[in-house]
Amino acid sequence: MSATPLRHHSTGPNLLGRAVSRTLLAGAAGALLLAVAPVGASTSHAAKAVTISTMSTKKLGTFLVSGFTVYQVNKSDCTSAKCLKIWPPLLLPKGATKATAGSGVSAAKLGTVRTASGALQVTYAGKALFWFFKDTAPGQVRGSNIKDQWGTWTVYATVKPKSSGTTTTSPSSGGVSF
Repeated sequence: MSATPLRHHSTGPNLLGRAVSRTLLAGAAGALLLAVAPVGASTSHAAKAVTISTMSTKKLGTFLVSGFTVYQVNKSDCTSAKCLKIWPPLLLPKGATKATAGSGVSAAKLGTVRTASGALQVTYAGKALFWFFKDTAPGQVRGSNIKDQWGTWTVYATVKPKSSGTTTTSPSSGGVSF
């Protein structure tokens, strides 16, 4: 019995190469998406729970975090698609009814508000909490003291910074262009 030689079509190796390239590109695109928004912002419904804790810096004092820094706005409801892209709301995962109080957080001050889409957004002392799309790693605070058409955004400080004089804070990213 003679063996039939395998024939390699000119597209065979190229086809495999294209499949590998597509897989790598898809993975890179997914990584890029995660790098653009805080992890919890795009995957909050995939998480099983949301924990709110605190972080401290000399400049900002002690403020709220949930993986990434969370922010509040002074006057406006952030409900437009443009606002929600820049300031993703801190949402509870499906089935969850409350956030967990971590270190430095009062469980009694944690609450929720229902969004227009029906999701539960985490609040602290009645203020809705948001992430900032330019914070791409835990510990970054690029969204504090930004003024835009929706209001003035700040970290939710639970303890103000100790200083001997006046402290001013400016966004580390130089502001946001809209």
